[in-house]
Amino acid sequence: LLEHAWKGYKDFAWGHDELKPISKSFGEWFGLGLTLIDSLDTMWIMGLKEEFEEAKTWVEKELTFNKNVDVNLFETTIRVLGGLLSTYHLTGDQLFLDKAKDLGSRLMPAFKTPSKIPFSDVNIGKGTAHPPRWTSDSTLAEVTSIQLEFRELSRLTQDSVISSVFLSFQEVVNEVMKLVHKLPGKHDGLVPMFINTNSGQFTHKGVFTLGARADSYYEYLLKQWLQGDLMFCDSEKYLQKLVKDHLVCFLPGTLALGAHNNLSGDHMDLAVQLMETCHQMYTQMETGLSPEIAHFSLQHIHLCATAVQLSAVHNLLRPETVESLFYMYRFTKDTKYRDWGWEILQSFNKYTKVSGGGYTSINNVRDPVNPGPRDKMESFFLGETLKYLYLLLSDDVELLSLDKYVFNTEAHPLPIWPSPPK
Repeated sequence: LLEHAWKGYKDFAWGHDELKPISKSFGEWFGLGLTLIDSLDTMWIMGLKEEFEEAKTWVEKELTFNKNVDVNLFETTIRVLGGLLSTYHLTGDQLFLDKAKDLGSRLMPAFKTPSKIPFSDVNIGKGTAHPPRWTSDSTLAEVTSIQLEFRELSRLTQDSVISSVFLSFQEVVNEVMKLVHKLPGKHDGLVPMFINTNSGQFTHKGVFTLGARADSYYEYLLKQWLQGDLMFCDSEKYLQKLVKDHLVCFLPGTLALGAHNNLSGDHMDLAVQLMETCHQMYTQMETGLSPEIAHFSLQHIHLCATAVQLSAVHNLLRPETVESLFYMYRFTKDTKYRDWGWEILQSFNKYTKVSGGGYTSINNVRDPVNPGPRDKMESFFLGETLKYLYLLLSDDVELLSLDKYVFNTEAHPLPIWPSPPK
């Protein structure tokens, strides 16, 4: 799959952010070669050395962050900064660390706010930052899912103080977590999905979700602890509360990872049940691919009560279910999880593969005759979905050991620091 996806990107979107495989053109978001950088560690892990070297040459000769462009702090951190850091660790090539340090320094103006809660957008050329045009709020996930990357950059560069204005890479993101932990407005460990960059207070109180705009907050509570920072060792009391109200398909993997690291034993039982639910979201669709959102009727016992609204019947090639399948197989060795991943892979090939190269998101997972290609291949398809499928199906069960690496929310592996928690 990766070679076919990469062929389309190389032929029609080289150096650009995203491939449009149907029109054989490209889309631009930040102008930072998102797909290329997201794919670097995937190609290295899969042993595609020729393709990797071509991409490395582009990074060395073409990638520059000295440009007048607004980028999203969160998306740039998890995709670009995370991708560069993981590739540095896998290859030992200083090029990637140098690029990561340059980018990290250019993202620091986002943290110059009255509350220390970062702005969502940064102009990496001008050194300015601002909230979205429509609000002064940042989303919870955006400000609490950048810690793994900034803390790792701080550790690698051994920075103390960037300047008289800014704290170190690690200090600015730690300040965010300290503030969030202290704020009122939580409910059984669940946290409102918006936070104001001026006041530093939660907004839209009473609105809770484990989906978009909040999901990776919970994921990073655990993963910061695993990375080696005991300041967040109280993650367990949050994780135990997560599934009272919502179901999302990254969660089985997160719960399983917590159970593997001696958090509540009940987490694994819950992970098994949630994994079955996410599997059903695929198998009950006519294409074998999950919709963006599914609803489950609480009036019925059986999963056949699954319903999909027309506005959510699309599939964006997302990774969350195969991500959780990877964790579940690693920790249980139950081969059914590999079988489920193989079925999803076959469905991707049948309904999203584009002749000439690339894969496309589709409009309707319920219509196998005309799934409706959307002409877009997100960078996370190569960076996450295909990486997790490869790791799930690989015979090398120690490849990127989960006792040695922690994956950021874009599937970029970073090393667990010395003396991890037991």
